Amino acid sequence: MKMKGMITLNDLKEKLIIAEIETVIVAFTDHYGRLVGKRFDGDFFIESINDSGTHACDYLLTTDMEMEPVKGFEFANWELGYGDFHLVPDMNTLRIADWLEKTAIVLCDLQKNTSHERIQVAPRSILKSQIENLKQFGYQCFAASELEYYLFEKSYKEANLSHYQDLKSLGWYLEDYHILQGSRTEFFNGAARKHLKNSGVPVENSKGEWGLGQHELNVKYTEILEMSDRHVIYKQCLKELADKIGISVTFMAKYHEDQAGSSCHLHISLMKNGKNVFVGENEVNGIKCSDIFLYFLGGWIKFAPEVMPFYAPTVNSYKRYVDGSWAPTKLAWSYDNRTAGFRVVGSGESLRIECRIPGADCNPYLAFAASLASGMEGVKNKIQPPDIFTGDIYAAQELPNVPRSLTEATHNLKNSDFAKNAFGIEVVTHYVHHFEMEQKAYNRSVTDWERKRYFEQI
Repeated sequence: MKMKGMITLNDLKEKLIIAEIETVIVAFTDHYGRLVGKRFDGDFFIESINDSGTHACDYLLTTDMEMEPVKGFEFANWELGYGDFHLVPDMNTLRIADWLEKTAIVLCDLQKNTSHERIQVAPRSILKSQIENLKQFGYQCFAASELEYYLFEKSYKEANLSHYQDLKSLGWYLEDYHILQGSRTEFFNGAARKHLKNSGVPVENSKGEWGLGQHELNVKYTEILEMSDRHVIYKQCLKELADKIGISVTFMAKYHEDQAGSSCHLHISLMKNGKNVFVGENEVNGIKCSDIFLYFLGGWIKFAPEVMPFYAPTVNSYKRYVDGSWAPTKLAWSYDNRTAGFRVVGSGESLRIECRIPGADCNPYLAFAASLASGMEGVKNKIQPPDIFTGDIYAAQELPNVPRSLTEATHNLKNSDFAKNAFGIEVVTHYVHHFEMEQKAYNRSVTDWERKRYFEQI
């Protein structure tokens, strides 16, 4: 049964004839998880793009947040002339962009312009490589990503003109699960649920979260590549919807030191022949699980520090890891315990692992690729997890910490033999340079904190 909002090429042709669709967005994600690409006239897309694809400048995988070319990448640089790469539409992702007028959107894979080989450093390519590795074991991965975000009264333009100071949230008390306070933002969250559902992103629910004006909207779990695609459509929809109605939404991991961070909890289970292979006869503190479950969990925990930038990709990401803030600070696992970095939930066929480390700023393709690679390394090498923990993990000083800075995390990635074997040296070198440049950009900046602290008193 076709998902509501998903369309075929024939559907698109019919909608073009009756003018229900006029524009097709052809896009992919950059390092930051942002959608970049082109808008095509719908008829031209049918004539030329769906078969042959299109091109874009390869600098898009070497830019910083402000779209400035960054020196030092081997993949693309001034010496190589910044040529093109090939955008190949994945027609399985073609859907209505319901929040936009008469628009469809399709996500792309990236190929080299001449050889048409997959571009290994592209985020979607990295995840697809891990999925191919998974299939060698006969497994399929189902996943979900739970995104949190903050809503503000000012538009993006107004927030920018005010230098993002004195932003008023759409909420004035902690509204975690509150229906009354949540009703006040239904003009946005209700519209988001409707538009996502009509765009091939089935929604489960939305709710108030623990910060002022903070919310969570959850979409239905699915196969891991499709879940990543849904994730990027979700963020694009919410940002453009907010922009359209004159408010703003942020997916920063920690937008304010006095407010809770925004997370992206990752849920994963492995399937084989339609059955959850995490289910088994082992019993660990009441959890009925398989050896595969334990090995996957063991690998996921063990290698988290070495792939941490894929979960926490910005300087801001690490300000979320605060004890007692609902964000994990220790590398430990537990059953249904929200102080754990790895929270096991469900039972029987619903048994799954929730990794609470990633923030809402992660690129889902990279975060899920890191999760799969780590877990499957555990399966291949029969890595046992540490002992299960019960109680308040924040108070357990003997447990290892998650990396506390982008510098530390990037250093771990740079020196990780596991990461080089799992993703390839080309990918690791490329992303280490990206994360190092992100850190250097921060180091060069002068912040409001510095001005407030030192302007007069120093």
